[in-house]
Amino acid sequence: MQLVIEKLLHDFERGGLTRRQLATALAALVSGAAQAAPKDEGLKAITLNHVTVRVPDLHKTSRFYQEFFGMPLKQHSETIHILGVGKSFFGIEQKGTRAELDHYDFGIAGFHADAVLAKLKARNLRVEPGGTQESFKFWDPDGFLVQLNGPGYEGHVGK
Repeated sequence: MQLVIEKLLHDFERGGLTRRQLATALAALVSGAAQAAPKDEGLKAITLNHVTVRVPDLHKTSRFYQEFFGMPLKQHSETIHILGVGKSFFGIEQKGTRAELDHYDFGIAGFHADAVLAKLKARNLRVEPGGTQESFKFWDPDGFLVQLNGPGYEGHVGK
């Protein structure tokens, strides 16, 4: 923001902006910064643990990601493949007749399930049954299933 202000002042001093234009630009900049400042609600996503998709042909999809992106097969069952992506993973589930997003998982700094659940409840967000104190899922306002846990959580796709 400092560089933007310095440029505005430079333009004003060189006659590129009137005093009114400078004042308007500074007011807009300060107002925009105040609106863009993150609200401190105590949740900070610090990792993307994994993304899981549902596909009609598990082996075809898994083979593509393994070959094209060099993702190693870390775990698998008859209906789930977990491919490594650095410290994260990409989950693929055999389900349905069309490909779709199942869920994504954020690691939350200082994760405390009860506190997070209270924040979700305050926003009237629906929590999926079956969660634990280590990890649970909820539906975001757009209908995406989101999993939350501590950043070091190493649960698998089905959790």
